[in-house]
Amino acid sequence: MTDLSGRVALVTGGTRGIGLATVRALVEAGATVVLTGRDEARAKEAASAAGAAAGLALDVTDAKAVSSLVRGVAKEHGKLDVVVANAGIMEDALLGMIREELVDTTLSTNVAGTLHTVQAAARAMMRKKTGAIVVLASIVGEYGSAGQTVYAASKAAVANIAKSAAKELGRSGIRVNAVAPGVIETDLTAGLSEDAKAENTGKTPLGRLGRAEDVANAIRFLVSDEASFITGQVLGVDGGLVL
Repeated sequence: MTDLSGRVALVTGGTRGIGLATVRALVEAGATVVLTGRDEARAKEAASAAGAAAGLALDVTDAKAVSSLVRGVAKEHGKLDVVVANAGIMEDALLGMIREELVDTTLSTNVAGTLHTVQAAARAMMRKKTGAIVVLASIVGEYGSAGQTVYAASKAAVANIAKSAAKELGRSGIRVNAVAPGVIETDLTAGLSEDAKAENTGKTPLGRLGRAEDVANAIRFLVSDEASFITGQVLGVDGGLVL
């Protein structure tokens, strides 16, 4: 298994789903992990259950709060090696039903929140000229999906944050990649009907929906030394759904 002993990692949105699975994967690999969530009590509970070093409250749409928290983690642990910008939201709406509030909330969380996290991580990692950042994109961001125009737009932006940041930070020894999950069985997809699940399963060459652990394992690889020559990539974790 990938060895991340001695690494310090931060995972935003780490209280459930892919975020929590990622926390567990990094902890199992030997990393010291701090997770964040909007609710402090839930963050602390998740951290305790996953064996993380701490669970902290964070609203990623607040740039100052993100910067302060990242600096605090780096100061307390002496460094920051890994950051996973997982915090995000998804709400479906057909074009004619898209509310202004939905646009603002989705873009401020998924796009601005990811950007704030990458900015703060880069500043913290610059000191040691090394680090690995992974952001959470989606296959929807590349291929689109009816009823998910706003979400698709936000995830397309996230993928390009990774690509652009990778070009900018590579000479400083900082790698930036994205993972693009397909249909993963988490709270975000819990509302899918059985027919929709069956349809997506039928379209997936591997014949099943994804698990949070599938994405977490890909993230663990991307932040490890085994991926030391990989940056600026968007890795699909979708069972072949988009082939």
